[in-house]
Amino acid sequence: MGVGSVGQPLIFAVGLATAVATLCGGFLALRYRTAYTLLLGFSGGAVLGVAWFDLLPEAVETGAAILGSFGIALCLAAGFATYFALDRAGSRLTGAAAGHRGHLAASSLTAHSLMDGLGIGFGFQISESVGAVVAAAVLAHDVLDGANTVAVNLRGGGDARSARLWLVADAAAPLVGIGLASLASVPSAVLAGLMAAFAGVFLCIGLCDLLPRAYARGPVVRTAAAMGLGLAFIYAVVRMAG
Repeated sequence: MGVGSVGQPLIFAVGLATAVATLCGGFLALRYRTAYTLLLGFSGGAVLGVAWFDLLPEAVETGAAILGSFGIALCLAAGFATYFALDRAGSRLTGAAAGHRGHLAASSLTAHSLMDGLGIGFGFQISESVGAVVAAAVLAHDVLDGANTVAVNLRGGGDARSARLWLVADAAAPLVGIGLASLASVPSAVLAGLMAAFAGVFLCIGLCDLLPRAYARGPVVRTAAAMGLGLAFIYAVVRMAG
């Protein structure tokens, strides 16, 4: 199913919502540090939930007959390993707070937002319900993306003007990704592989980034409760989407 078959107004509304969430995160989350820690936990639970409750089951249902269980697992591992390697390489390049590193860090987060948009677009190619669940997971951590984009730019030597410019770029990136996904219609087996790969990416984001930072910053009980709410939120969305 092509992206256009579920209606361009819906796709545009989803993209606009991701942009608004990113902008809100950039302007608000850095100001309220306690809320930011809870958002880390909630977002970590949400991205794990979308991998476990939606992307992997949908990948198996859509492509297991062609790719097989090993092929699905391989795509999952490839997504996890690729994102992990890129994330660690980016951390080495942008680790010190000096000059251009703030721009490099912000650009890596903007590229991640572009991938989010592609994930939403390809999700809608499978079905409207899959696209909606992927979009819910993206929205759950776009607030953090906006806050992180501002933070890494300022920490890396940028000023307020450059931070605002990168925030706008990060907010626009999912819209660009959705638009790119709408230009191509790919076979079901390829979509299944992509969904498994994105599940690996989301598992890496949750397990290797969001949750470790959340538990390092906040009380264990509150952080665990926020994570549980994130998981429950995505589970409820999946069940309602059918």
